[in-house]
Amino acid sequence: MKDEKAKKLLRPLEGIRVIDLTRVWAGPHATRILGAMGAEVIKIEAPNRPDRRVGYMPENDPGERPWNRGGTFTKDNMDKLGINIDLSHPKGIALFKKLVAVGDVVVENHTPRVMKNLGVDYPVLREIRQDIIMISMPGFGMTGPRKDWLAWGSTLDCHSGLAQLTGYIGGPPHRMATAYGDPVAGIFAVMAVLMALNYRSRTGKGQYIDLAHSEALVHLIGEAVMEYTMNKRTLPRMGNRHPYMAPHGCYRCKGHDKWVVIAVRNDAEWRSLCQAMGGPDWCLDDRFASALERWKSQDELDRRIGEWTSTLSHYEVMRLLQEVKVPCGAVFNPKELLLNSHLKERGFFQVVEHPEVGGRPVHGPGFFLSKTPVSVKRHAPLFGQDNDYVFQGLLGLTAEEVAELERENVTSKVPTNNLPERPADFELWSRIGLISGRDPDYLKRLSSFYGVPIGPSKKTDEQ
Repeated sequence: MKDEKAKKLLRPLEGIRVIDLTRVWAGPHATRILGAMGAEVIKIEAPNRPDRRVGYMPENDPGERPWNRGGTFTKDNMDKLGINIDLSHPKGIALFKKLVAVGDVVVENHTPRVMKNLGVDYPVLREIRQDIIMISMPGFGMTGPRKDWLAWGSTLDCHSGLAQLTGYIGGPPHRMATAYGDPVAGIFAVMAVLMALNYRSRTGKGQYIDLAHSEALVHLIGEAVMEYTMNKRTLPRMGNRHPYMAPHGCYRCKGHDKWVVIAVRNDAEWRSLCQAMGGPDWCLDDRFASALERWKSQDELDRRIGEWTSTLSHYEVMRLLQEVKVPCGAVFNPKELLLNSHLKERGFFQVVEHPEVGGRPVHGPGFFLSKTPVSVKRHAPLFGQDNDYVFQGLLGLTAEEVAELERENVTSKVPTNNLPERPADFELWSRIGLISGRDPDYLKRLSSFYGVPIGPSKKTDEQ
């Protein structure tokens, strides 16, 4: 009975080993989710080219080892083991092939020429392990005339057609402030890997997955594609408006940069909105008498609603409208998300202890399974933290052999290139609009909210 209970508590991908060659966001996001599912993810970095390990330093302090303090790396690489191998060196390639022999999945997001030029593309890896699963996720796929084009999240948002739809009426395209397509491609990669693992469990055969980052993004604009397919029409940019709902928009509220989104689908919700606003006389205007008339009179309608929302906080507007069943949501900034009682009760954010920066709230995988729990179990690896475990424990190298690899810079315990260590210039960032405000007491607020110490700890000598 006890064994049966223990089985149920195993995470879904326990026993699966993932070799992670990804960089930046899309690939690391995928492998982070696989790690939260219980896979043993071994992230490989180059000794002279670590993966975004500096930048966004906690408390704006680079510390003695800035390469272990970067916020972006920490966010995207939890639940992974960390090693480094120089794959441009023959001994590095030999090490990588040894790993493939004991692995299940290889994930990479380089341009198509990289793995082939290194001599470790899928046909080679399949010779090492017949049932290996490999996924490549370049910008434009592994085939086609654009396969070797360089890609970045911001350019892919545009190439996929997404940015063509985001912008205000009569204005130019506006891409999103973040590389929105990166995590989208990452989630597609997780889905593809799970399907390949299921296929292997039934047939004993591995396979190769070709995932074009840009094509994953096209799935987000299905209605625009269908509009042209069926009606030969190109959808215009609409800002925050909707093809048929009105009112539908983002309205300013009381306070600095506070907003709320309201979406009214029918006459019943319109009447409820008018009731929540106190039944002003203008609601009886003929221009707002029907859904069609409201849609045609959106400029005036938005002005009137904005006058009301600007007298209340975004929380108050959201509460008032949700109470009368009108879809409405406050626009939250990251601070409000971290201090959100709903997310806290659901366990979305977890406080994870990191040896260099202490306890920090981090987001989980974004879903919960009742029988096979998924959660963050381990902080992002320090640079080269798991070299000994992987090279000696897993691959059977001797300490002398590892030391020789270090002498030849095939692997290392510290980055072999010079990483920038400058703290951010917050005064400059504020002036040019990179940040809109700072809370000096944020660690105290977070500690009080989560009930555990948040921030630097005394454990700063682990390496």
